[in-house]
Amino acid sequence: MTKAAHYPGNPAPAPARALAPVVGRPVIFTSVLCALALMAGLAACGGGRETVRASPAAPAPWTVVAPADPAAANAVLMRAISLVGTPYLYGGNSPTGGFDCSGLVNYVYRDMLELNLPRSSAALAQFQGPKIAPRQLTAADLVFFGRGGNVSHVGIYVGEGRFVHAPRSGGTVRLDHLDGPYWRDHYSGARRVLN
Repeated sequence: MTKAAHYPGNPAPAPARALAPVVGRPVIFTSVLCALALMAGLAACGGGRETVRASPAAPAPWTVVAPADPAAANAVLMRAISLVGTPYLYGGNSPTGGFDCSGLVNYVYRDMLELNLPRSSAALAQFQGPKIAPRQLTAADLVFFGRGGNVSHVGIYVGEGRFVHAPRSGGTVRLDHLDGPYWRDHYSGARRVLN
C-alpha cells in the first residue's frame, strides 16, 4: 500500500502496520533506531535546498549629544512620552481633545517650559533655533518632514533615532524611528529649540 508523501506528486511507501521490535535486540536500541530514522526523514522534508536570507543591514548608531539644558530637555521628553496613545485630532492641542503634530509640540513646550512656539509645522521649521544635522540631534530637538522643500509634519526627538509625534487621522501619538522608510525618505531637517 502506498500513500502520498508530504509533497504532492512524490509518492512514497507508507508502512502497513506498526513497527515491531527487532528480534534479539533490546527495545531501547530499537527505539533509538526509530528516533534516528524519524529525524533523518524530517531533515529530508525541507527538500534539501534551504536558503538563508541575509538580515538587513543595521543603521549606523545614533550619536548621543548631550542637551545644553538637560533638565529642560528631560521635562520635554517625559511629557511627550507620557502622551503616547493620545488620539490624533486635526487642530487639536490638548490631551483631553487630542493632538495634531504641531499641537502636540506646542502643548509640550508650553506645559513644561512655558514656551510659546509657532502653531504650524511650517512656521516651527522657520523658528529661530539653529538647523541641526541628523546625526547631531539631541533630546527635545524638533524634527521635520515634508516633500519638495515644504514642511508638513513635526515631531520631538527623544534620542537614539526616535521621535514622538501625532501622525494622522485615526491614529494616536506614538514613537517612531527616523530610520523608518517613510520618515527617512521625507525627513527635511531639524531645529534646536533649547539652547
